[in-house]
Amino acid sequence: MLFSESMKKTTDFRRCYENGKSYANKYIVLYVWENGSSINRLGISCSKKIGNSIVRHRFARLVRESYRLHEDMFNSGLDIVVVARACARDARYINIEESLLSLAGKARIKKNGGN
Repeated sequence: MLFSESMKKTTDFRRCYENGKSYANKYIVLYVWENGSSINRLGISCSKKIGNSIVRHRFARLVRESYRLHEDMFNSGLDIVVVARACARDARYINIEESLLSLAGKARIKKNGGN
């Protein structure tokens, strides 16, 4: 069983933005950086441009749940930041899940280098 933490500090987010690689699609932008530990840290960023707090929290819940269900597919030792794009406002769970998994494949952070 893998364990992941939430990323909370602004400095951690900034480090991931500046040093990590980014991958994007219609709904999300994914930043990935190796954190040098044995666990993954997941950060979720959603600006007020997306919508009110209800919309932003819904997006965060969808991302957190899709990551949680597929956590065992990800390599360990990563900082992963998921940033919402404008289209994410109206996205359904399946859209967010497919976006996250497809970008993880592009970023080669899934086990077995998988797509």
